[in-house]
Amino acid sequence: MNQPKARLPAVFIGHGTPMNALADNRFTQTWERIGREIGKPKAILVISAHWCTRGVGVTAMEHPPTIHDFGGFPQALFDIRYPAPGSPELAARVKDLLAPLPVVLDQSSWGYDHGTWSVLCKAYPDADVPVVQLSIDMEREPQYHFDVGAKLAPLRDEGVLIVGTGNVVHNLHVFRRHEPGFAYEWAVRFNDYIREGLLAHRFKDLVNYESFGEAAQMSVPTPDHYYPLLYVAGAAGADEATIEVDEVAQASMSMLTVSFGKQEVHA
Repeated sequence: MNQPKARLPAVFIGHGTPMNALADNRFTQTWERIGREIGKPKAILVISAHWCTRGVGVTAMEHPPTIHDFGGFPQALFDIRYPAPGSPELAARVKDLLAPLPVVLDQSSWGYDHGTWSVLCKAYPDADVPVVQLSIDMEREPQYHFDVGAKLAPLRDEGVLIVGTGNVVHNLHVFRRHEPGFAYEWAVRFNDYIREGLLAHRFKDLVNYESFGEAAQMSVPTPDHYYPLLYVAGAAGADEATIEVDEVAQASMSMLTVSFGKQEVHA
């Protein structure tokens, strides 16, 4: 596997349905390619849409469990395990970087949720890179999440790959599972607005996404899947954005995927 340069990218991945863990499609092939292009990092810090908390936690155990935080899917999905080691050292480093913000070093309540393992089982299938998850404090405003990402940026120079997983557009109330080619007009408009903000480094637009009006309200009915993007944008600094995937799938789920600083790694 390729060896990365000193500074690693920060990547946001639209993870979509957990069934992608079992699939071979244009999305999972992109995740595989991203892993190959970046190479094997020292460790990975993931901000997943599926660990939402009051306050901030970071997984600090040696061997985090694989969490199947969903229902109604085939048994094959529940059988998946992602046995990557944890990293108490990285967890402690995250706590130090975020000080004086209180951070709980979690030893038992969490692990790798499907927002993490459904992506990493494609990007790093050998599960030989230590992984730590950072929780999302849902009681805080958008600017807070961007600012936390900025505080985490030094990790990129320490061999740590920062990954956010969620979906820019995520409205399951109007989701059309069996219409892969259809997308609501409001979903496309909001996806385009965020994509252009990423490319132009208009990060204030990302933070103030609600100002986009009804399209933002429909696209982000709850912010859990959107907030991981803000962490990645915060960690991006001045690095250029590369759009890896740009598609609204099944009417109301954006698979938009972006990497920052990709020009600094070996392909």
